[in-house]
Amino acid sequence: MYNDRLVPATDLYFIAENLYHKNTVLQNALISDGAFQPGTELKQLAKYNSKIDSVIHKYELTLLVKQERTFLNDLKNALFIQQELENKILALTRANGRKIYESIGRDASDQTLNKLSALIKIQSKVGDELIKDSRVFVSGTKIYSTLQVILAIAIGILIVAIVSASNVIKVQNDKINLN
Repeated sequence: MYNDRLVPATDLYFIAENLYHKNTVLQNALISDGAFQPGTELKQLAKYNSKIDSVIHKYELTLLVKQERTFLNDLKNALFIQQELENKILALTRANGRKIYESIGRDASDQTLNKLSALIKIQSKVGDELIKDSRVFVSGTKIYSTLQVILAIAIGILIVAIVSASNVIKVQNDKINLN
């Protein structure tokens, strides 16, 4: 449960954090009054993209249900589209880049966050289902264990009764031989 639900949930949080930082870098590049240096911003974005890719790779190694795989693939596609747009935006002049960002870049970023949000919701839903399943299993195991203890006590009582009965018969046989 810990490795397949809690750790991946924190990984999804780190993806969201890196997406936020990427968006901040892109907005600062387009809005700032200073010198426009697309090479610096591209390096920063590449660093965040690398972190996101490594977290997604780690996430893929956990136990995923079919819905999670689907949502993860949607997220990966949205991330790819967003990265392509970011590179295109930074390759253009500041004014043209700002126009593209305002027309489709911001929407691509929002779509990526929506896909991530959907994956987080699925992660939570699957975790709740696993907890319910484990509770049923544990309650069944408790009943089974209780029955085993009751059966062991009953067998113990029968053994004690048989041993006591055999001792009574033995004592009676010894008295008969003495007369």
